[in-house]
Amino acid sequence: MISSVSGNRLTTWQTDYSQQQSVASSTANPDQSAQQDSVLKTDGATSTDNKKTGELSESDLKVLSELKQRDAEVKAHEAAHLAAAGGIATSGASFEYQQGPDGVRYAIGGEVNIDTSSVPGDPAAKLRKADTIRRAALAPAEPSGQDIQVAASATAMAAQAQAELLQKNQNTQNGNKDHLGTQINLSA
Repeated sequence: MISSVSGNRLTTWQTDYSQQQSVASSTANPDQSAQQDSVLKTDGATSTDNKKTGELSESDLKVLSELKQRDAEVKAHEAAHLAAAGGIATSGASFEYQQGPDGVRYAIGGEVNIDTSSVPGDPAAKLRKADTIRRAALAPAEPSGQDIQVAASATAMAAQAQAELLQKNQNTQNGNKDHLGTQINLSA
């Protein structure tokens, strides 16, 4: 997920990571529910369960496999944002974690903050920045809904920059035409 810093304001779009909820909610009995409640703990959670993979139940191994897969997807997603953002990234990737049945924390969500503020007085620079924002937002193989919103905002910023460039070019051309038509040579 990509977040944006515009001026002095930070806007964060929360990605719906409901996929990991289905990992832990696919329980068949209450005992498994109780075991998996500890799986749903996030970032600040602590657990005394530090089981080795061989000691885990079949359902815990399934949850663990899905958490590992999600961790890899999230980290690749945020790395793609960060690589494409270049100089407009205001921070590295940050992650939301979930503790697995093995006691290890796995990334289930993340974000990269980028500067989406406009470039006043320089429509060409504004256009380049909008293109970078759009590339960064759409860099992952599967952009989230929030990533698509950021890309749409960048597209609007690019359109505004193009309109400003067009206006600037028209003003320059009109200025030259006015000067060309005002001088007449009357000597013969």
